[in-house]
Amino acid sequence: MSGDVKTIKIIFFGDMVGKPGRFVVRDFLAENKENYDFVIANVENASHGFGLTEKNYNDLIGYGVDCMTSGNHIWDKRDIFSYIDNADKLIRPINYPNGTKGVGSRVFDCGDYKIAVINVLGKVFINAVDFQWELITEEIKRLKEITPIVIVDFHAEATAEKICFAKYCSELGVSAFFGTHTHVQTADESVINGMGYITDAGFCGASDGVIGMEYNTSLARFLTGIPERYEVASGKSVQLNAVEVEITPSDGNTVAIRRIFSSRNNDNEGENED
Repeated sequence: MSGDVKTIKIIFFGDMVGKPGRFVVRDFLAENKENYDFVIANVENASHGFGLTEKNYNDLIGYGVDCMTSGNHIWDKRDIFSYIDNADKLIRPINYPNGTKGVGSRVFDCGDYKIAVINVLGKVFINAVDFQWELITEEIKRLKEITPIVIVDFHAEATAEKICFAKYCSELGVSAFFGTHTHVQTADESVINGMGYITDAGFCGASDGVIGMEYNTSLARFLTGIPERYEVASGKSVQLNAVEVEITPSDGNTVAIRRIFSSRNNDNEGENED
């Protein structure tokens, strides 16, 4: 890409759930990767619905994912502890306590420009983590000295927390802010103070289940209140939820944002998870 490029296009994939989510992203990128300058995906549910194995991490790199964000399920696969410190495309939430393995932000060198990505975990209705407001203020300030392009994945439950935190981040000069975790794509994409925003990017996975998980197990948990092991949904169709933004590299401002919601037949129905 030449140094006088006017905009770059970044795509962010909502939480991918199990093999259906990984494969629908794989197929989309096989057809469209050349249209994007940088690819980000939330992967905290990518391996059998919970966490990320090292094998799947390497597979996703092969599909064309440049950066992987996560959330509260990042620790659910035991082998994460053996490879996360060497996984240079993977980010865990920055507001886990000091000393936690992995990193909460990364700067990616894309030649003519650099892209910084931060992963943050919300506090409302989610497990206890450090207070994010002061921490993120200092981290954005640090990253803005390196690059004007700063992307945030805010993995959170409460809509109000997402909206308020997003407006706060826009005042700090963030380029794009993608909400994740609830797996339902919202229709509120907008540009706030030059920052691309959506409350939730949605999810990539089987359409026939409940936010990517098997319906009957989900139903039983609601009817009985008894915990059961969730299984990734199968079925005849899969959906892909993503958001693309166009950003001016010189100032880091988003000039356009677009939701992507597509569905297709599940050609891998019935295959075992790996």
